Amino acid sequence: MLEKTVVFALTANKDMALEVVNQLGLELGDVEVKHFADGEVMVETLQSVRGKNVYIIQSTCSPVTERLMEVLVFADGLKRGSAREINAVIPYYGYARQDRKAKAREPISAKLVADLLQVSGIHRVITMDLHAPQIQGFFDCPVDDLSAIPLFGRYFKKVINKDEEIVVVSPDHGGTTRARKLGTILNAPIAIIDKRRPKPNVAEVMGIIGDVKGKVAIMIDDIIDTGGTICAGAKALMDAGASRVYAACSHGIFSGDAIKKLECSVFDEIVITNTIPLSEDKKISKIKVLSVAPMIAKAIEHIELGLPLSIVYDLYNI
Repeated sequence: MLEKTVVFALTANKDMALEVVNQLGLELGDVEVKHFADGEVMVETLQSVRGKNVYIIQSTCSPVTERLMEVLVFADGLKRGSAREINAVIPYYGYARQDRKAKAREPISAKLVADLLQVSGIHRVITMDLHAPQIQGFFDCPVDDLSAIPLFGRYFKKVINKDEEIVVVSPDHGGTTRARKLGTILNAPIAIIDKRRPKPNVAEVMGIIGDVKGKVAIMIDDIIDTGGTICAGAKALMDAGASRVYAACSHGIFSGDAIKKLECSVFDEIVITNTIPLSEDKKISKIKVLSVAPMIAKAIEHIELGLPLSIVYDLYNI
């Protein structure tokens, strides 16, 4: 069924890639990644890809530029090796927060990355929860932006008692669509944290729009980076009378002292996915990791069979 399909893992998501190929009944493709002393990158396949549909699994997470360069170099090699179609599976799309000019002379780096991927030979991009969904429009090739929200919905239906009231909370006005989607799955209302950002990675909570008193609050966001914003939001929810607070986040970046902040926070649990691998030094009891590998495997299978991707979410009975 998938005789013409080859899945490769570069340096970012090897464990996830193994889950994906196990779901598909395939072996991981044989690839060699070299980083030379001067910083140059060489990535080459050790098997023929002529006429094959190739999938490269690689999040462009830290070190972002190295991981991105690995994808670009490898895609160029696959193109020159006569691969039929080259698909980049980028569970976490780095540079996505640079999606517009916020002030004069700023670059739109998310668009630049889209251009680089296409020039290197990428025919399709499969990603998870883009920071700004309109980034799909930066590409002239197909982009499949999968969502972890059904995965979160299934998890919270299991861990939160049916007799408890739930409120889904957006950490800012821009995340209300995401909160509403999870709220629909959980049959729960939403609330919004009103905040302002005096500078990057710094947020001040101004107030809460909506009723959270006596309810289990689930804060949903696409990214946890330094942790300051979401921890401040959780404290504000508890101060407003929430019975307890959870976080649901697709991409756990956890820069700087984020883990320390989360460990000392009022959260009962922080639920993330494995789009970015969680290193051993960042594993704490409050963090729960859900795997998106079954979703990605099903998406690859449906692309290869010409089936719609919308039914991928049927895996989660939502």
